[in-house]
Amino acid sequence: MPHRYFIEDLKADDTACSVYLTGDEAYHLAVVMRAKRGERVTLCDGKGSDFDCVVENADKDSVFLTINSIYKSVSEPSIRVILYVGYPKQDKLEMIIQKATELGACEIVPFFSRYCVAAPKNEDKKNERYNRIALEAAKQSGRGVIPKVQMPLTYDEMLKSAAQSDAAFFCYEAQKGESPLHSQLTDGIKTVAIVTGSEGGFSPDEAQKAADEGLLLTGLGARILRCETAPLAALAAVMTLTGNLQ
Repeated sequence: MPHRYFIEDLKADDTACSVYLTGDEAYHLAVVMRAKRGERVTLCDGKGSDFDCVVENADKDSVFLTINSIYKSVSEPSIRVILYVGYPKQDKLEMIIQKATELGACEIVPFFSRYCVAAPKNEDKKNERYNRIALEAAKQSGRGVIPKVQMPLTYDEMLKSAAQSDAAFFCYEAQKGESPLHSQLTDGIKTVAIVTGSEGGFSPDEAQKAADEGLLLTGLGARILRCETAPLAALAAVMTLTGNLQ
């Protein structure tokens, strides 16, 4: 697979036959990867379109490429999944972001709930790092879209946001094997929200509040999953059930 680089000013209907790659992406291609004239490279607009290109000239500040063809990314899932993750402690969120990007999530939204061990601190700086992790994971896994990692929400803000999806699954350990995902993921659903808790899980009144907002309380089996396992397991299940891991 040709190396992939994201460039913001490309458009899916671009009829230009050439393009310049600049900034960090140009440095990586020219200096780190030692790009040579004639080498094939895939440029991505970050919105689902890929550009098959050939390197014409490269230096550390810019790379000049010829565009051979433009096509829709084949790696993007047919369903949009937004992952709402109870803010975990230490570096667990970084791992969740990386793996969720590989699995096809379109957006990752951390939130603070009653039993979160972590507390808000330097969130602007953390968010920059989280989005860099999503970018690198998108490039490594061949994504055509870079998932956006949002700034943390409060619990109430999270519920209102998740409720806007076609289906919003609130993963609650007290449900055990009740209301499994496969019984609720019906045809015609285009956007899915998955809500999972932090290390402390959810309180009964938080679960009730989620149900009152229209979220579907669902179980992930008889076992208790760790906070870094649950969102990835639920995401993988949704992707499997919708044919996006075939």
